[in-house]
Amino acid sequence: MSKQPTVSDIARLAHVSPSTVSRVLTGNSRVHPAKSAAVLAAIEQLNFRPNLTARALALGKSMVIGILTQSMMSQFYGELAQGIEDGLAGSGYQGVFASGHWESLDEQAALDILLARQVDGLIVLGGYHPDTALRAINKQIPLIAVGRHIEGLEDHCIRVENASGSFQAVRHLIDLGHRRIAHIGGIPSHLDACERQRGYTEALTSAGLAVDERLIVEGNFTEQSGLLALETLLARGSHFTAIFAANDQMAYGIRLGLYRRGLRVPDDISLVGFDDLLGSVYTTPPLTTVRQSMLEQGRQAARGLLRLLANEPPALPSITTELVIRETTARVRG
Repeated sequence: MSKQPTVSDIARLAHVSPSTVSRVLTGNSRVHPAKSAAVLAAIEQLNFRPNLTARALALGKSMVIGILTQSMMSQFYGELAQGIEDGLAGSGYQGVFASGHWESLDEQAALDILLARQVDGLIVLGGYHPDTALRAINKQIPLIAVGRHIEGLEDHCIRVENASGSFQAVRHLIDLGHRRIAHIGGIPSHLDACERQRGYTEALTSAGLAVDERLIVEGNFTEQSGLLALETLLARGSHFTAIFAANDQMAYGIRLGLYRRGLRVPDDISLVGFDDLLGSVYTTPPLTTVRQSMLEQGRQAARGLLRLLANEPPALPSITTELVIRETTARVRG
């Protein structure tokens, strides 16, 4: 096995001092353009790969960003993760992921692992970790949150126009003549779920329709919970002609449950989701849903954290939503 080239090898080839090579590698100070060019040419010629650990020690940084997610199996969190990677591209920072699995103990363990890695910053995707604990972490390293509100760190949290998006979805069903509209909600402690249910109730009341609590069933954002929530809804015996699900994954489970019951979508029951996951255009029939860009949220979270690391304001935008009408909604019959 050939010996890996060293800083001294580069210095000899470039006819500069080892300290000049180090300054070029770290970027900590200015180097004469001619010397910098010679060093870079020598690096390429020798196929030099810097020792990232040594570089991190020299810089006093780990060059690692911790990402606390909830489930890497979820397409929603997968798209967020891809957006974060896009946002970090070219920055020199590498993301490290740990999952909380929507369990408090798992989430604490995941955070402990990330913090033990001495990450330079943290991106929190949803979860239950207390605001007080996250505020304490933010005093040590910069933090950005997606999908949750942290009191006192509002400008560190990416906000999605959830209420207006769900209002549009339910208004669409009302305009099609639906008056008995059920709602399969998300985890009650989750900000997105609360705002989407608020948009649902506001759409009904603005149209002069009563909010029937028997038509509201709690889910947990998974396909299985959508299926189970539908069974609960049907067991109550309350009449409905449409369902608004708090996310697409639950809508997939609802769609399966309706199929098993011999109920056609949209002929018998109209169905609307929220998120516009990549697979929603390929369901049978294609799902009407509210689009929010998870990729863009991930990119903005990463860019906001990079700004914080540069001692700048995070400048996080509000993420807009858009109703995407496909083939799971139709005018109510009779």
